[in-house]
Amino acid sequence: MAQKDTSAKKPNIFVRIGKKFKETFSELKRVTWPSFPKVVKSTCVVLVVVLTFTVLVTGINYGLQALLDVITGIGS
Repeated sequence: MAQKDTSAKKPNIFVRIGKKFKETFSELKRVTWPSFPKVVKSTCVVLVVVLTFTVLVTGINYGLQALLDVITGIGS
């Protein structure tokens, strides 16, 4: 039987975690971050869309509930 080469052994878990953090921070330095006004504008757009869909889904829910009450006669 041939002995396994010990130089091909994986590094310690802490060494691998440290290397991963180093790579992550290196990558984050290359990211182009949006300006603050752009972030605020995007956040407002998201909030408007969420509120619109909330109102829409709530309206559909109440409408279907009223239709169900009419069909079953429970709401009389």
